[in-house]
Amino acid sequence: MDNNLLTAMVERWRKETHTFHLLEGEMMITLKDVAMLTELPIDGDAIIESSQKPLNGWGQFISERLGINIPEEAQDGRRVPPLHKSMLLIPWLVRTVGELPEDATDAQIERYARIYLICLVGGFLFPNKSDGNMHCMWLRVLLEDWDEIGRKSWGSACLAMIYSELCKCTDPKTKQVSGPMFILQLWVWEHLPTFAPICPANSWGPDEPLRQWAYGARWIGAITSFTSLDGYRQHLDRIEFNEVTF
Repeated sequence: MDNNLLTAMVERWRKETHTFHLLEGEMMITLKDVAMLTELPIDGDAIIESSQKPLNGWGQFISERLGINIPEEAQDGRRVPPLHKSMLLIPWLVRTVGELPEDATDAQIERYARIYLICLVGGFLFPNKSDGNMHCMWLRVLLEDWDEIGRKSWGSACLAMIYSELCKCTDPKTKQVSGPMFILQLWVWEHLPTFAPICPANSWGPDEPLRQWAYGARWIGAITSFTSLDGYRQHLDRIEFNEVTF
């Protein structure tokens, strides 16, 4: 992640219009951008799960659905247990489950698939600032019926979180950002190519398997330039119309 690039873009964000203000006009991230870059669905049911605890608590909720008992004492030198104030420590969950055995049963495979989704959603798509923890409200979605999970509009949820985090960052007191900021970085590389590194896809062969992935996968392996913050600011101050890809 190029923190200087993201900071320079945050400085151009206006929460009143949800757009970046550039020299040549305003730009914004759209649902189409998210869909093309990630292949996440943008149709379907909105993700509006409640953060309220289940009747018997999150520990019992997780135990019934994953077959994992969560200890009440702290682990691995941490000050709090793996489940604390509705926050679940994802690295602890991964270590506890271990590797999938070669003769795994269907039940074990399904449990691993759900834990993979927990890591993907809590650690990549919707990360927060709590060092590897995920709010248990996501479990209401990820531990339910598979078809229900697939019917959710994950792309629109990502876009909503990006907008929300960018608006929070307009407060000068804000020092960190969370959410799927990798989408913002890919969006900048696509639409403001003068900020982008060399795209690895330019050297792909015709049989490269990544061609079948989301459009954003073409940046896998890209080496970020890590220009200084002042450098990005100066470039944004004088960017011209022909340097923007619409």
